[in-house]
Amino acid sequence: MVQTVLVTGGTGYIAGELIDQLLEAGKNVHTTVRHAAKSEPRLRGRWPDAGERLKVFQADLMSDAGWAEANAGCDAVAHVASPFPLAVPRNKDELIVPAREGTLRALRFAKEAGVERFVQTSSAAAIAYGQPEKDHFDHTDWTRIEAGVPPYIESKTVAEKAARDWVAENAPEMVFCSVNPVAVFGPVVNDDLSTSIEMVKLMSDGSIPAIPNMGISVCDVRDVAKTHAAALDAPADLVRNERFPTATKFMWMTEMADALRARAPELAGKVAKRKMPDWIVKMLAPFVPAMKQVRGELGNVRDVSGHHTEEVLGFTFIEPEQTLEDTLRSLVTQGIVKA
Repeated sequence: MVQTVLVTGGTGYIAGELIDQLLEAGKNVHTTVRHAAKSEPRLRGRWPDAGERLKVFQADLMSDAGWAEANAGCDAVAHVASPFPLAVPRNKDELIVPAREGTLRALRFAKEAGVERFVQTSSAAAIAYGQPEKDHFDHTDWTRIEAGVPPYIESKTVAEKAARDWVAENAPEMVFCSVNPVAVFGPVVNDDLSTSIEMVKLMSDGSIPAIPNMGISVCDVRDVAKTHAAALDAPADLVRNERFPTATKFMWMTEMADALRARAPELAGKVAKRKMPDWIVKMLAPFVPAMKQVRGELGNVRDVSGHHTEEVLGFTFIEPEQTLEDTLRSLVTQGIVKA
């Protein structure tokens, strides 16, 4: 069982929940951030009692500086850091290069430090795209980037494949696996919102007057972190080279809105009830960056199964309606959405 874990990207949504669970389990945690002077006080504020059990290192995905120090003394790495913007970048390499090179850099320094286990935070983006003939997917499926996919989708697929190829060639003794979340929701601890949580905020504060014909598979940040933590400690033969999708079920945005109203009616008064016609989304797409991504998902079903993860790692995911309720209630508690 590992004792000291490097969690990259410590200020991120998933990484923060994972650090929370690792510290609660008695682990020591190293974490990387891009700007230590700015981020360390924030991290110390979240875990004021961690003391020396939490060490913060400055390291960037595109630079070697700091990675050797961050890995020193670690048994395992959870590589969570990766760019995920709300808007589509002008140049896809703004996403692909940091995702790929950052992952390979993390692997290289992990091997040099003698790290025995490496869990990569990949994505369902590496599973469920570029296959228009399919609408149900599992851990065996791979996105076909040659079919033409958005930059973020390509970046996650390229990064995971590059990691697997690198481990096979350079570190076959390392226990490597990936965690592949769908859209991640759940409680928030501050106003630094992930792209998925931003969606619930916009639905709940009245910013979206009508709901587009779009759906997503849902998972809970607590389950994503739990999957990482379980993969770090599970027997090597259970997790080596595995892929662990975290997903409960596919939900249309109208179903998500209905769930928010049903589970937290006193907080969901501004959630839209009308549907947004597809032609409006297409009209707005050239001018509103977020709508550009929505346009590509209109009417699509990408139902990713998490059953394999539950079976192998031995726990059951939180129901999506509970996840959405907890998301909204935490947004209100944090003052991000006004009740």
